[in-house]
Amino acid sequence: NVGKSSIINQLLGENRVIVSNIAGTTRDAVDTEIVHNGTEYVFIDTAGLRRKNKIKEELERYSIIRTVTAVERADVVVVVIDAEEGVTEQDAKIAGIAHERGKGIIVAVNKWDAIEKNDKTIYEYTNKIKNTLSFMPYAEYVFISAKTGQRMNKLFEVIDMVRENQTLRVATGVLNEIMTEAVALQQPPSDKGKRLRLYYITQVAVKPPTFVIFINDKELTHFSYTRYLENRIREAFGFKGTSLKFIYRERSGKEQ
Repeated sequence: NVGKSSIINQLLGENRVIVSNIAGTTRDAVDTEIVHNGTEYVFIDTAGLRRKNKIKEELERYSIIRTVTAVERADVVVVVIDAEEGVTEQDAKIAGIAHERGKGIIVAVNKWDAIEKNDKTIYEYTNKIKNTLSFMPYAEYVFISAKTGQRMNKLFEVIDMVRENQTLRVATGVLNEIMTEAVALQQPPSDKGKRLRLYYITQVAVKPPTFVIFINDKELTHFSYTRYLENRIREAFGFKGTSLKFIYRERSGKEQ
């Protein structure tokens, strides 16, 4: 009952989705087409998820399956959180599924009008959520109120930005310049006298942006160095709201 249906009604400006104060009213995923500033959007209002101890009927199990299906269909996933309740276990679970599938991710904190605020509230609240959802530091945040309409237009702006970043392509020459500089600043890992060598990087896909790095030996790769390279690429191009995927290939062409 975080207000997903109310958000869609607010975006629509008309009551096209049934709104109820009972959590779990939306039993199935509902597609709603909205045209905003000449751009067409399809919002998939997913079935409400109940906490584990409340899953008593098969219907609820199907709701979870449908939510996963909706995530797979989406380009951008807006994880709606109740400002008063914070991130629940189910919120984190759905965010995790969206992250694993490489979707664009926006965390929309709804019912923000109900929170007592000072000049540090947003900053402190964002940090708190980021700690819980630490597996996706790239997520974008927007604080809204479906009830009052606060920052609802901002939601479209953030969706557009994340969609752009999901489909952003970086020229191979530029990528290799960034990688060369990154290697010069911090040596790749080594093991038993043998050092990881990075020969070449190229982007091979979008949604999410996917990069292939040609190297000498996959055994020498380490997630911390991959994260370092990712951070260098993000510093140059932003890629806000989207995960990045890295694939290592040895010169022989074997894939990881």
